[in-house]
Amino acid sequence: MQTTSNKQYPFFIKAPLILIGLYLAFYILYLLKDILVPFAFAGLIAILLNPLCNRLERFRIPKPWAITISMFIAALVLAGLLYFLSSQISQFGEMIPELKSRSQELLSQVQHWAAQKLGISMQKQTDMIHKLTDNGQQYIGYTLGSIFGVLGVFLLLPVYTFLLLLYKEQLVNFVYESFGSAHKEHVQDVLQSTKGAIQSYIAGLLIETAIIAVLNSIALLILGVKYAILLGTIGAILNLIPYIGGLIAIALPVMIATVTNDSFTTPLLIIGVYLLIQFIDNHLIVPKVVASKVSINALISIVVVLMGGALWGVSGMFLSIPFVAILKIIFDHIDGLKPWGKLLGDSNPGNLIQSHKK
Repeated sequence: MQTTSNKQYPFFIKAPLILIGLYLAFYILYLLKDILVPFAFAGLIAILLNPLCNRLERFRIPKPWAITISMFIAALVLAGLLYFLSSQISQFGEMIPELKSRSQELLSQVQHWAAQKLGISMQKQTDMIHKLTDNGQQYIGYTLGSIFGVLGVFLLLPVYTFLLLLYKEQLVNFVYESFGSAHKEHVQDVLQSTKGAIQSYIAGLLIETAIIAVLNSIALLILGVKYAILLGTIGAILNLIPYIGGLIAIALPVMIATVTNDSFTTPLLIIGVYLLIQFIDNHLIVPKVVASKVSINALISIVVVLMGGALWGVSGMFLSIPFVAILKIIFDHIDGLKPWGKLLGDSNPGNLIQSHKK
């Protein structure tokens, strides 16, 4: 006699149930984003700080103090970066009136050229500009809202990080006990693989960002672009946002060079140099520095980055790749889910995670 638990339901029943389940899951993730986003970032930070905490504990430093010292070191590094950026931005603010005046002058020249050469009336151009401005303001407002949403719960990050590091043994034991002693070695393998992949990925990203910031700044200084160090550093930070960040990183110095120079030679040179830096980054820096044990193919990378952006904004774009990397590790260790792991992975074993690049 067949039990209900072994009953196989037809596809036309299972498919809608799966879709409804996915919809509810994503809807819940969207509703809880103000709680889950800082918690997700805190998890990544905790994984990154865990080796330092363990090293301090080996010197017989009590665990709470080891965690506090590790977080204090991380806070000092972050404060140094913020101080550097704020000092550069304050200097940049003095140039805003000049940029605004030059931008209006260039816009007027472009409008007259379009009216004469393309036959587009000034009124039609004005309407198009207003429409683009309104759409741009909405997008900028959405992006800033996402950023300030994260900043609004910024105080939760150190609390989450401290507690995750403090109770990591309890959390790990809970995972072990949930799957039973028979699967302990299997679960341990998954946890170790996940921790190693995420640590190497995040540490590699930080090193890569520093290298790209130096290369960008040197290139812009050679080309004589104003505020080269600020633009180079911002470009490297924006490069952390998969795909979209790289385009914005190029657009900023090009815009500054366009409004501060009479010729278009410098903006064209900036595009060429940044493309060269991107090539070096993708083919030299990423394979050597951002080496990861997990390979995610480009198609899945683009899809999950866009889905992450739609779900959690800019934060979702950044978190999407580590999240999919964790999923792939789990799928690869479960027989029934191995096909999904192959779907997420790159068929070429020589490729590494390069999904935050393009």
